[in-house]
Amino acid sequence: MAVGLNAFPEIPEIKGVRFAAVEAGIKKANKKDLVVFELSEGSSVAGVFTQNQFCAAPVRVCREHLASDTTTPRYLVINTGNANAGTGKSGYEKAITTCEAVASQVGVQKHQVLPFSTGVIGEPLPVDKILAALPNALSSLKSIGWKDAGLGIMTTDTLPKGAFRQVEVFGKIVTIGGISKGAGMIRPNMATMLGYIFTDAAVDQKVLASLLKSTTNQSFNRITIDSDTSTNDSCIAVATGLAENESISDLSCGDGLVFAEAFLAVMQELAHAIVRDGEGATKFVTVEVTGAAQVNDATKTAFEIAHSPLVKTALFASDPNWGRILAVVGRAGVEDLQVDKVSININGCEIVKNGGRSSDYTEEAGQVAMAPSEIHILVDLGAGDCSDTVWTTDFSHDYVTINAEYRT
Repeated sequence: MAVGLNAFPEIPEIKGVRFAAVEAGIKKANKKDLVVFELSEGSSVAGVFTQNQFCAAPVRVCREHLASDTTTPRYLVINTGNANAGTGKSGYEKAITTCEAVASQVGVQKHQVLPFSTGVIGEPLPVDKILAALPNALSSLKSIGWKDAGLGIMTTDTLPKGAFRQVEVFGKIVTIGGISKGAGMIRPNMATMLGYIFTDAAVDQKVLASLLKSTTNQSFNRITIDSDTSTNDSCIAVATGLAENESISDLSCGDGLVFAEAFLAVMQELAHAIVRDGEGATKFVTVEVTGAAQVNDATKTAFEIAHSPLVKTALFASDPNWGRILAVVGRAGVEDLQVDKVSININGCEIVKNGGRSSDYTEEAGQVAMAPSEIHILVDLGAGDCSDTVWTTDFSHDYVTINAEYRT
């Protein structure tokens, strides 16, 4: 079940972006499983992808097509129900075939089409179903009704995920909006399962690429559900420029900074939505590590806590078994860790102080702190001024059931 996940927002029209979601019969009957996005000519497009070396065929094709500096992408094609990963040469050829089919129908070059897939790994992509559904998708493109696109990219998600912000940049109101999907096999390592961020702002291509990379590291690269990095992780940012603002070339101050902050807010909201809809999740957990000598110490400690099955099952049970968290901190690999300076709080309840059980702590207070569906674990290493934050879930019986029955 989703934990505090808001209803899908009414994302306004983003000038220069049209989309359609149709049924191709890849996944299940009466389910939208093919989404096409059309981007206005001249849009800036940037992408980040999984670092899993068994990356899916569409990821390989996307990287190659984005590397072409002759023309910019015009179409995104996303199928669910099949990851087209672990499919060898045949899978690569089918991803190319999809691009060629779109290109021939709309009159663009094949490298102006970016393919994406998500679903079961190792199964042949039913490309004929995609090709048969493309004409319907391309003839029904629209600029509003984003929830359809959110539904069309879901796999084990229980709800579609979307977010948007509107800000004034150089005297023009610009919109930033997007959708994401993901509920399991989540420990993004460069991007999320699938994420698409669009804006009608004019943004320099290199600036957009830099912004996507930096905000990914503050959003999608800071979430984990089960520590598994997917073969298909992809996140794409598109700036159409049709808001007609002065092109954003500096994100460090003024209107550029305003835009960057709004962009990050959308990215984080989409990332948090994935955690809130984590497979079998009953709790949304923020793991914050402060007082680190260097950021890497805070990051790896936070992820070790978030990945621990013992911590995650204790969270599910609302069991204040704080010794599990303490043990993770000790094995996280922080050099010269001074255990007598470590403190741990859960939802404001001081559990550990100066490396040992707080004198004010009681089991009853711990149980109260662990009961809510929103949990904040705060660890202070007492060694410096660096910090980092990771978002995760608990592990429930349903998580096991969902993944045990994924292919059945």
